[in-house]
Order: sequence, then C-alpha cells, then structure tokens
Amino acid sequence: MDNNLFDKLRNESTDTDIYKKSMEYAFDYIKNIDSRNVCPTDEAINNLKHFNMDLPDEGMDTLEILRLLHDYGSPATIAQTGGRFFGFVNGGAIPAALASKWLSDVWDQNAAVHVLSPIGGMLEDVCEKWIVDLFNFPVGTAAGFVGGSTAATLCGITTARNYLLKKKGYDVNKNGLFNAPPIRVILSEEAHSTVFKALSILGLGTERVEKVKSDSQGRIDYSQIPPLDDNTLLVLQAGNVNTGAFDNFDMLCKEANSNGAWVHVDGAFGLWALASDKFDHLTKALSLADSWTVDAHKTLNAPYDSGIILCKNRTALTDAMQMEGSYIIYSDKRDNLLYTMEMSRRARGVELWATLISLGKNGVKYLVENLHEKTQYFAEKLKENGFEILNDIHFNQINVYVGDQVTTQNFIKTIQQSGLCWCGGANRFGKPFIRISVCSFKTTYDDIDISVKMFVNVRDNICNEDGSI
Repeated sequence: MDNNLFDKLRNESTDTDIYKKSMEYAFDYIKNIDSRNVCPTDEAINNLKHFNMDLPDEGMDTLEILRLLHDYGSPATIAQTGGRFFGFVNGGAIPAALASKWLSDVWDQNAAVHVLSPIGGMLEDVCEKWIVDLFNFPVGTAAGFVGGSTAATLCGITTARNYLLKKKGYDVNKNGLFNAPPIRVILSEEAHSTVFKALSILGLGTERVEKVKSDSQGRIDYSQIPPLDDNTLLVLQAGNVNTGAFDNFDMLCKEANSNGAWVHVDGAFGLWALASDKFDHLTKALSLADSWTVDAHKTLNAPYDSGIILCKNRTALTDAMQMEGSYIIYSDKRDNLLYTMEMSRRARGVELWATLISLGKNGVKYLVENLHEKTQYFAEKLKENGFEILNDIHFNQINVYVGDQVTTQNFIKTIQQSGLCWCGGANRFGKPFIRISVCSFKTTYDDIDISVKMFVNVRDNICNEDGSI
C-alpha cells in the first residue's frame, strides 16, 4: 500500500499533464478576471459545501483535486487582481512577478540561509539594495522580507525595544522582560491595529502606551506629543490607514533624533511615495527614522505575500532576530533568517525582484503617481454626483460619507453584492464612511466611472430613513 502510494506520487511529480491542467485552469481564471463578479455570487458561496467533506481513507485523484478547486474554488474568490477591487489597500499582481512566482513555486526553495537557496539569498540581497536606493535611505540600511506588515511591524518594534533597553545596560535577549526597565511608547490614537498587536505580543501593552490625539486628517497632533527622550519609541505613519495622510516627519524625526528616541514608521502602503518627488511634501525627512515597514503587495503590486522591514541599524535588527544552532550553516553571503523572525520560509524575494526589475525606477514612480491621479479622479467624480468626501486626497484613500451606520452598512453590502466593484467601510471619530483604496495597476478610468455609476444607483435606491434598501 505505502509503496504503491509513493510510486504514484513519484510518477505524478513528473507528469506534465497534471501541471498542464493546472496551467489551463489558471489561464482561464486570468483571462476572465476582468469580466467576472468582483464578489462571489450566492451560488458560488453555496458551492463551497463541496469542500466540506470528511478526510477520505484513500487519497483523491490529483486531476479531481484540481477540478474541484477550479470549479468551486475559483468562483468563490474575490477578484482582487482585477480593476474594480478597492478594499483593504490590496494591490494587483504585476505580470512578470506573478509568472516568476509560478516558477519559484516549482523551485519550492527554503530561503532561510544561503546554502539552502543561493538564488533566494542573492535576490533578496539585490532587492535590499534596490529598495534602499529607491527610497534614498542611508547606505547600509537592512531589509528583511516577511509575509506582511504585521510581521514586519513585530520585527521593527522588537528591534526598537531591544535597542532602547540595551542603551540602558539591559540585555533582553539574555534576561527577558521580567526585570527590564520600562520604556515609553508614544503613538497616534489612530495607529494601525498591527502596531497595537505587536505591542501586545511583545509585552509592551496596548493600554500603558501614550496615545496622542490626531487631527482631522489622521496625522498625529505635534502639539500634543509629550517630551521625547532616549527611553522612547515613537511610532509614526506614512499613510493613515483610512485617510492616507502622512505625519510631519520633518519636525518629529528631527526632534526624536536630537533626544535619542527611536522612530518606527508604519508605511505599509504610503512608503512607496518616496519613489516620486511629487510627494516630497509628504515624505520630507522620512529617512531620518530608524525603522520602517512597507508592503510590496500593496502599492507596488507585487503578488501576495510580500512585506518588508527596513532598519537603519543593521546590527540592531540582526541582534533582535538572532538565532543559534549547531545545525545552522551560516555563510559569508546573505543569510535571510538573520533579518526576520522566520527560519523556514519560501523565497518571496523572487517575485519582489521580478516586480522591481519589470517596472524599473521610472515605472515605480509612474505607478504611484498614476494611482494618486486616479484616486483624485474617483473623488472628483463622486463629488460631482453629490457625494461628500471626508478627507483630503493625500495619496490613494477616499472616505465617502453616505449616512448613518445602518445606511452605510447597507450601502456597502449592496455594492459588494452587485459584483461590479468592492469596497469596505470604517469609522473615524464615531462617523461611518465607505473606504475606497485605489491601488491596482489594473484599474482604469472606465473602471472608476462604472464604480461611480454604481454608487449613484445604490444611493438612488436607498429610500427608507432607517437605511434599508
């Protein structure tokens, strides 16, 4: 029985008909992405019941597995790689990057250390140099490649915590946190949830931090920030998750630097603004921070998942991410595990490298500028049709007010169920709104016009005061 199973698996591993069928299904999905519903139909959701089965005693045929995934899995996906998905700041997938990801999936590399994957180490080393140059960060700035901003923020804040404590003569790696002197954490009341998650995991708490009021656009209020010292971690934002606003780095980073505080910047989607001088007024002095997080799968349009932690002090990052073991074979090349929390992981630098080299510096610049221009166009078209826009268009975020909480929820539900476009909602200062993120290279002005028309149609069909449609 077992020998027969392994014989079957060995034969299938080189059976090109299996991979051709997978490719056929993938091509079908790609070809029809722009004409399909952005949100799955009720029928597609209902058909997910086909996966709700007991694990069989005997394995299912591989071609049948692929058929199930395509027939019932593909229709139940959100069309995030199309042109009318405006939720969660999710970017599209640059063709060269997606194709490269397919190839690297076949390689199935463990990119922990150089000896496990020389290509994985090389491409992430190159990506580090390119991104540091693209952002005009100090030479020697280190980059670690992780799944997303949650992991990147955890790496950044861990590094900041350990560095601040080490300056006080306390080694948290050796002694833990039980007797560690307290450090201060100062951030905006509108800091992203991933920051609070990292603070909780790292034992810094979410309630003992010093929360500072934000202004109407979501920028941290400089006048309300308490005095900074060399015992302080200051967390700033390059792109408020709702409004897209940028904190005043010129004032805040300079003050932090003069007082020995560590500045960590959450730049999940906004850090890419550094690629264009058009946004110099937003990014001035951003390079004076100590660490930054950014997602390539957002504004840059690399495929999922592709988060990045950047740290000016390379030694501080590698000390925080340190790992020892007699079985670990380090080299004089880049060993990726030194820059992230993960050891075993895929070689995600492959598709990031492909994205960057496919676009080039000018392409990245054009991409971020074009997304901003389309966001402005989207907002203007909504205004022309009587919608209230709550925020200035700083980068690629739009906040649309349509009414109270019930009205907003019904509005969003109707838009999503239409299949024509997809967006979500949020609240600021107790006021609900529809949140639109324009971040895919696939989005056209026609896509925006279709979406605006959908907004108008939904509004014209809301006829009850309680928000029911």
